[in-house]
Amino acid sequence: MTSTTPVKIGFLFSKSGVTAEMERSQWQGATLALEEINQQGGLDGRELVAIEGDPRSDPMQFRLLAEQLIRAEGVNVIVGGYTSSTRKAMLPVVEKYNKLLIYPQQYEGFEFSENIIYGGAAPNQNGAQLADFMSNKYGARVYMIGSSYIYPYECNRNMRELLLQNPDGVVLGERYLDLDANEGQFREVVDDIKQKQPDFIFSTVIGRTIPYLYRAYADAGLDPEHMPIGSLNTSEVELYMMGPQYGAGHYTASPYFQSIDAPENHRAVQSHRNRFGAEYPTNMNWEAAYYLVHMYGNAFRNTGSDEIGALLPRLKGAEILAPQGRIRIDPANHHMALHARLGRATAEGQFLILRESGLALPPDPYMTSQRLGGRSIKLAVLGE
Repeated sequence: MTSTTPVKIGFLFSKSGVTAEMERSQWQGATLALEEINQQGGLDGRELVAIEGDPRSDPMQFRLLAEQLIRAEGVNVIVGGYTSSTRKAMLPVVEKYNKLLIYPQQYEGFEFSENIIYGGAAPNQNGAQLADFMSNKYGARVYMIGSSYIYPYECNRNMRELLLQNPDGVVLGERYLDLDANEGQFREVVDDIKQKQPDFIFSTVIGRTIPYLYRAYADAGLDPEHMPIGSLNTSEVELYMMGPQYGAGHYTASPYFQSIDAPENHRAVQSHRNRFGAEYPTNMNWEAAYYLVHMYGNAFRNTGSDEIGALLPRLKGAEILAPQGRIRIDPANHHMALHARLGRATAEGQFLILRESGLALPPDPYMTSQRLGGRSIKLAVLGE
C-alpha cells in the first residue's frame, strides 16, 4: 500500500542575528523548491513538510536545533547553515545519528564528511578566478579584510597562496573584525587601506557588517576604478542591504548571478518574484538552497526513502539543470560541479557578468591543482 504520510525535512535558517538577511534568501530558495515539489504531486504522492527552527545566527543553536530535529521530530535530512562555524557545529550531530546535512553555501574548502552535501562553490570555483582576474587587471598587491571566524581566515590563506605566485604579489594588510563590529571600526580599517594603497581589497566580511565596509570605502573617497573590492560572498542581497550605489564597480566571483540570461533562470526568478515579491533579489545563497532541495526531491523519488543509506547513493553523481546551468554532485567528495563566473556590481543592484566558464567546473575543495594564471582557472571573457 502506498504511504500518504508527509515527509519531513529540517530547515535551519536564521530569522534573527548577524546573518539573518542572507539566511532569509536561503530560506526563500528552499521554500520555493519545496512548494514546487508539492505542486507537482509531492514525493510519490506524499507532501513534503518543512520542520523549521530559528538558530539566531548562533552556531550552538544550530547544533542544539539539529539534534532536536533528529531526536524529537524524526527528521533524516536537514537543509541549512550559512557560516562555516554553523556547519561545523552541526557536523558531529549528523555524524553521530547518521543523518544527512545539505549545506547550501559556498565555503573555504578543505573538509569532507559522508554526512554532508557541500552545495555551494569550492575555492577553485570562485577564489581562483577572482585572484586571476584582479591580479591581471589591477595588480597583486592586496589588502585583506574579513570577519573573525573560520571562513575568512581560510579564504585569505587560499588567496594569499595564489597571489604570492605572482612576482609582484604582496599582502599589505590583513584585518579581522567581529561579526557585530560597528561602522567606526570599519572606518578605521579603511583609513589604513587608504594609507597603504593596495591594488585591490579582498573582502571576506560577512553578514550585516558588509554594508559598513562598502559605505566606509565610499565615504573615504576611494574609487573602484582604481582600487576595487573583490569578494566571494557580496551578492545581490548585500547590494540591496547597503544601497546599490555603494557596491557599484566592485567585483564578486560566484557560480550564480540573478542577471544570468538563460531560460531556466528566467523561470526561477519569475517564480521567486511571484512568491516573495520583486523587491527582494535572488542570489547565490538562494539558488544553492533552491537546486539542492530539488535534487533531494529527485533522489527521494528514485528511492522512496530519505534514509541516508538509500538517499545518498542517489545524490552522488546526480545532475540537475539549475538556474546557473547544468550542475552535478561529485560522487567522490560530495561537492558540486558548478559554473564559475565573475561579475561587476551595477548601480541597479545587479551584476554585469564579465567572465564565465562554458561548462560546470569540477570541484577541487583541497586546491590540489590550482595556480595563478593556469588553464584550470581561466574563464571565457564576455566583457571588461
